[in-house]
Amino acid sequence: MDGQQLLLAAESAAREKNIDRDEVLTAMEQAIQKAGRSKYGLEHDIRAHIDRRTGEIQLSRYREVVEEVEDEATQLTLADAHTIKPDAEVGEFLVDPLPPIDFGRIAAQTAKQVIVQKVREAERHRQFMEYKDRVAEIVNGLVKRVEYGNVTVDLGRAEAIIRRDELLPREHFKVGDRVRAYIYDVREEQRGPQIFLSRSHPQFMAKLFAMEVPEIYDGIIEIKAVARDPGSRAKIAVISHDSSIDPVGACVGMRGSRVQAVVGELQNEKIDIIPWSPEPATFIVNALAPAEVSKVVLDDEQARIEVVVPDEQLSLAIGRRGQNVRLASMLTGWDIDILTEAEESERRSTEMRQRSESFMHALDVDDVIANLLVVEGFTQVEEIAYVPTEELTDIEGFDEDVASELQRRAQVFLEERDRQLTEQYQSIGVEGDLAELDGLTPAMLLALGENGVKTLDDFADLASDELIEIVGANALSEAEANTLIMAARAHWFDDEPVAAETDEAETTG
Repeated sequence: MDGQQLLLAAESAAREKNIDRDEVLTAMEQAIQKAGRSKYGLEHDIRAHIDRRTGEIQLSRYREVVEEVEDEATQLTLADAHTIKPDAEVGEFLVDPLPPIDFGRIAAQTAKQVIVQKVREAERHRQFMEYKDRVAEIVNGLVKRVEYGNVTVDLGRAEAIIRRDELLPREHFKVGDRVRAYIYDVREEQRGPQIFLSRSHPQFMAKLFAMEVPEIYDGIIEIKAVARDPGSRAKIAVISHDSSIDPVGACVGMRGSRVQAVVGELQNEKIDIIPWSPEPATFIVNALAPAEVSKVVLDDEQARIEVVVPDEQLSLAIGRRGQNVRLASMLTGWDIDILTEAEESERRSTEMRQRSESFMHALDVDDVIANLLVVEGFTQVEEIAYVPTEELTDIEGFDEDVASELQRRAQVFLEERDRQLTEQYQSIGVEGDLAELDGLTPAMLLALGENGVKTLDDFADLASDELIEIVGANALSEAEANTLIMAARAHWFDDEPVAAETDEAETTG
């Protein structure tokens, strides 16, 4: 093959594999180089170069000029180099041209394998570089083969795979079927780039809506959250950045045309389109549609919300097999507890009765006074003991004498309870330095002791979540737990300067 034929062959291979011509020529150079080393000795540094303009092949041996030779095949001393090139310097390479090699059958086969391998590597790298930036796009392709439920898709310039768990339930493809899917991951692996597609990914539905709804594509309407039970039901939360455009109506389309196009692609998956709100309570109420909500109680710290619905709305709010509430929880990021009005009323009655009984026992009062305290919002004896007296005198029928007496009884009860708790935690071995830690109540100390935390060092070794689990989520917040643990660790650092001074004194002595 002369130079021009070689260049034409490289051009053809590059076009066929959709890679750069220079990458093909580099692969040919490496193949010729390998054949040259096979002929002249593998120990030599043989390099090949193909002229990019003429296609002429140049084969050369490279030897490095060094002060002390370690490998005679690839190095020579400065003195020897000067006999060949008088101005040679250490670190320079002397190049000896070699005659063109006549490829034997074995050498030609080896060269071909190297070229094929290098071209394949270049093609794989090109595919990876092309598709790694296309993650989160929707692509179309033809089903090439189906193996054990996994579908291999021909994308034209690469192959991709839809794993069985990324397909919609009861969805089956045959070879030659056209398929549309979402690229959720691209990895460069030993066997080549792996392009992973999904039809069950929540963002697949979001991208389909962006294709069907021009307002989403233009950024006027934004999809804030998506939750899917693939092939069955989905919820999508949208917001409009233009007050004149209804986000839900725009996504539904005239006579439902837009949403039906998405539903058809997703095997008739039912889709609830709901308006997004920055207010968690409003957003959660919207997310539970079509169920009606009577009341919500939020717990921001636990990201938990209690939702009260009319008795007849319970099954609708929960949905078949809990689907509606599960999707609403996924969409909003909140844990949702659903109660009926009857359940909530019964629970409130139970709580009021328990608090009343607690106040009757602790304050030695009748049920009328105890109920009045509960109705006014008091939940613990501590609140009664230490609130300003005016808060008690504001209660109808309570004068200053009654308020003072209630506070005195509450304080006596708490002192006696704390004395008993102190005896208990001391009896199980909780040490005084831990008990002196500011912020720990006798009840907390008893709980710690019962869980094997009896010294300041034991306490300092705890993580905040461990401490909260021992004393109860209502007793401490995460910030308070961290503050207590850091206070317990302070003595570790107090000891360090003393130890350092002692070492220094010993060294001086």
